[in-house]
Amino acid sequence: MVVPLGYLGLRAFQADPQTVMDLVFRERNLHLLINTLKLSFGVLVVTTIIALPLAWLVTRTDMGHRRLLTILGVVPLAVPGYVMAYALIGIGGHYGITAQLFDWQLPRIQGYWGAVAGLSLYTFPYLFLNLRSALLGLDASLEESARSMGHSETAIFRRIILSQLMPSLMAGWLVIGLYALGDFGVVALMRYEVFSYAIFNQYSGAFDRIYAAWLSLMLLAIALVFVMSESVILRRRRLASTGRGVERHAPPHQLGKWRIPAWVFVSVVVLASLGLPVVILAYWLLMAPPPLSFFLEVPLVFARSAVAAMPAALLATAMALPVAYLAVRHPSRMANAVERSAYIGYAIPPLTLALALVFLALNTVTVLYQTLALLILGWALATVALAMGPLRSTLMQMRPSMEEAAHSLGHGPSSTFFNVVFPHLRKSILAALALVFLFCMKELPITFLLAPTGYTTLAVTVFSRTSEGMMAEAAPFAAAIMLFSGLSVALILNREGDRH
Repeated sequence: MVVPLGYLGLRAFQADPQTVMDLVFRERNLHLLINTLKLSFGVLVVTTIIALPLAWLVTRTDMGHRRLLTILGVVPLAVPGYVMAYALIGIGGHYGITAQLFDWQLPRIQGYWGAVAGLSLYTFPYLFLNLRSALLGLDASLEESARSMGHSETAIFRRIILSQLMPSLMAGWLVIGLYALGDFGVVALMRYEVFSYAIFNQYSGAFDRIYAAWLSLMLLAIALVFVMSESVILRRRRLASTGRGVERHAPPHQLGKWRIPAWVFVSVVVLASLGLPVVILAYWLLMAPPPLSFFLEVPLVFARSAVAAMPAALLATAMALPVAYLAVRHPSRMANAVERSAYIGYAIPPLTLALALVFLALNTVTVLYQTLALLILGWALATVALAMGPLRSTLMQMRPSMEEAAHSLGHGPSSTFFNVVFPHLRKSILAALALVFLFCMKELPITFLLAPTGYTTLAVTVFSRTSEGMMAEAAPFAAAIMLFSGLSVALILNREGDRH
């Protein structure tokens, strides 16, 4: 994880002190900072407005078809950001779908609000999955005790439920915030200039790589503030119950008169996050159907993507599990430092991380250069933070007394972990695998730089063709990302069993 930092430092400090001062204190950097913070804050607000009510409805109410709604709440992860951005852009303007089909020209969606909408509509599942996992793990006795003491439902939600949800909220916010900081595809299409956009332009369109390195360090500093803020908020928080007895799950709340508004809310979320890209893709396919050979090529390209994505998901989860266990069960300054380092790969802009690994391969581990193993390593380093969220939330809710009892019965550390801890983590491990797998299937900048020559994934195919205006030619591959990733999520969630 520290290799990218070493690369950035090496590149940044090649300049003389006066040049460094000129680069760091450029007026343009303040503009980039303000835009970046505005974008991140806007995305966090919108994703919370979407994810929290949705997670509550599918876990704590008598709403029908909750398993189907859970799947629909996760499937937007399968929609690449650049496809979502193109879908939003394709609504308005002279050549937009409304103008072509209904002769009704809407303003073109772009700029700040376009970037916020594009990022929010496909990142809210990160928060939704964390909140859903936490809500399923809540002990109903906590709420029952509060009611017996005369607390209102509002007070119970604010003082007990939100308190229990805070680790999941912070884990989701951190992942989404870091994603918003490093995203390039959406902000580029929406023409909203932030640090990641400026970094890409410096790397691809200028010879001044030192300025790009300093921009990357500034962006990394912002990400570090996000990570440290989460650590400070959760430092003294303890969520596991201390009493004896069997945990109980709360009975579902009766929606009553709120049933219709709840269904309206869910319908709007599903139509915006899934219906919109599906309609746009169908529009491209029907208006100018590509040759049959394009459809025959889809399974081959998908298999090529999955061959690298699945090992990366397994590696990232395997890296995250011991780190999460160390941080939760054996807290210390060293454990906290190790846990924070897990977010480095996700905090660094993907293009910078990829270039750092190229630098490492060319100068140190030459056998990895231009190999699939390097791409898998790059994906894993970039996604350890995704796998950390569900694992850590579950570990924080587990009673330490369960492990202490196993030790008292003569079980060693390994036996205790595999017989007591691991069974409670299986669902969280599946969630972590799903998050990382879907991320890798649609990841773009790292794939561009690290994939072996001629190794074209679905993401590269979609972006390459859409960036050239070949919308219909890109549609089959974009649809494949959504379809196959959605099916994989549905299969994983189906194995959980019905806990509610």
